[in-house]
Parts: sequence; C-alpha cells; structure tokens
Amino acid sequence: MNHDQNVFMVDVVYALPKQQKILQVKVNSGTTAIEVLKLSNLVTFFPEIDLESVKLGVFSNLVKHDRVIEPGDRLEVYRPLIADPKDVRRRRAEKAVQEGRANKVTGGKIK
Repeated sequence: MNHDQNVFMVDVVYALPKQQKILQVKVNSGTTAIEVLKLSNLVTFFPEIDLESVKLGVFSNLVKHDRVIEPGDRLEVYRPLIADPKDVRRRRAEKAVQEGRANKVTGGKIK
C-alpha cells in the first residue's frame, strides 16, 4: 500500500498591495485550513496575521478555520479590511453630492 497518497502539496497565498507570497506546504489528508496556515509559517514573514481572527478562503470562497483542505485546494489568507466598505461607499456618495456629481452611478442623493 502506498502511504504517499495521503500526503499532498497545498499552495498558501497571501497578497499585499505591492507584494504577493506563495508558499507550498506538504500536508496530510485531514489537515484543516488553519493547520495548513500554521504549517506554512507565513506569520514569520507577516507577523501582522492574527491566527485567531484571520479570514481564510479556497479559490475566493471564505472557509472556516476547521475546513479540511483537499488535494488541489489553494489556501488564501485575507488581509483585514482597513476601512469598512460601507463607510467608503457612503463617503464617496457624500463627496459626489458636494461636488454636484450625484446620480444613479455615484449613489448620492441629489438634494
């Protein structure tokens, strides 16, 4: 019996605005997403990653920390949002109103 079929490689991806890091990790079947992240030692390169609250995904879909990683998966490590997207949209719409550019596209209400 070949025991190697229970071991496979997983890419762990983390992207910053100007830099991307892809690490390959050898894992056993049954390894969870958070375990793969820990095995990758990505936090040694990016100590700002909080293992307790980090958001993880597989091919752009959010996954729970305890999701079992399958052969062929790519684990994505998401950065925390700097600003709440709703606040950003609201500010953009308010600016459009002030500049007289408010319309259906900008989302601002015309007063």
